[in-house]
Amino acid sequence: MRKFLSYNAKLKILARNLRNNSTLSEIILWNKIKRKQIHGYDFDRQKPIDNYIVDFFCHNLMLAIEIDGNSHNDNLVKDDKRQEKLESFGISFLRFSDLQIKKDIDSVVLVIDSWVRENGGD
Repeated sequence: MRKFLSYNAKLKILARNLRNNSTLSEIILWNKIKRKQIHGYDFDRQKPIDNYIVDFFCHNLMLAIEIDGNSHNDNLVKDDKRQEKLESFGISFLRFSDLQIKKDIDSVVLVIDSWVRENGGD
């Protein structure tokens, strides 16, 4: 049974803007996980949850995938607090750096694939 996750409706417009202005790393990763390419699981991008927006989210797996770029360097404490709050809803996180995505997307996809195989019930 899917768990209901509420979100701040004011974030819908911001999430849409983020989707329309994706970073190169977000586009690269999205092209690898969209259309149920990872074991048939559906991922959303720029998904509002509670008072936050996660880069990618699979509701069936309760998995958030975050790409940490330069904007995250000054917000480590804020990011940790955000992740801790979302984990309290049962959400797991995979984090990758912007550079990892750009330089070695195949390894990133292998990590995601492995996590899904171990945690997705396939």
